[in-house]
Amino acid sequence: MKALQQKMPKIMSIDGKLLEILCCPVSKTPLIRLPASKLDKLNRAISVGEVLYVHGEAVEDELREALITEDSKVIYPVMDNIPILLEEQGIGTTQLTDF
Repeated sequence: MKALQQKMPKIMSIDGKLLEILCCPVSKTPLIRLPASKLDKLNRAISVGEVLYVHGEAVEDELREALITEDSKVIYPVMDNIPILLEEQGIGTTQLTDF
């Protein structure tokens, strides 16, 4: 049972009030939760080495949680329930097919 729990993605627990004030550090566009279906697509692309951070480095680890700008242009990882809102940690969505 414990192994199964480790494989299951954690449900994002970012407080709704906090989410209301979070925004992209570059464009100041509000952020929303990345839907599970899009997170799955992103992780499939990461697993085959097709995803880069905006500064050009490859994303090596699959994400359990993420936020995306309301205009769907940039994704930011969430690690241990903490949004990583650093410009260089953004993942541009134009590199993803059918996203």
